[in-house]
Amino acid sequence: MVVWTDFERSTIQDIFSKMDYEVVGPAALTRCLIVYPWTQRYFGNFGNLYNAAAIMGNPMVAKHGTTILHGLDRGVKNMDDLKTTYAELSVLHSEKLHVDPDNFKLLSDCLTIVVAARFGEAFTAEVQAAFQKFLAVVVSSLGRQYH
Repeated sequence: MVVWTDFERSTIQDIFSKMDYEVVGPAALTRCLIVYPWTQRYFGNFGNLYNAAAIMGNPMVAKHGTTILHGLDRGVKNMDDLKTTYAELSVLHSEKLHVDPDNFKLLSDCLTIVVAARFGEAFTAEVQAAFQKFLAVVVSSLGRQYH
């Protein structure tokens, strides 16, 4: 069981309340697919992912990036039971999609970079620590089916 401090809980909720999902989600997924090109293998039905420009302009990448952030929003609303919140997604990603669970961590790192760039000086070390703790628990929950 994860224990959240009041600061962590309010910080995570604040970050997500200020986040533009339609910008941040696509930017994070795009960064992940460009920086870690082997992650593209799970998106074969997304069409042209041959170079950075194609990935950045791909509407399916943008849509899925937004979907990912809405999925994280579910976690923000259920911080005290993330394992249950992500149980179905864990099964889907492990048993049907066969996604390497390390990719969740790579995407969370890319999301942290995008959020830090958008929030600027407001993304202090303490805010980053709370955000990364949340993402680490989500990543662990998504990877639970793999254990």
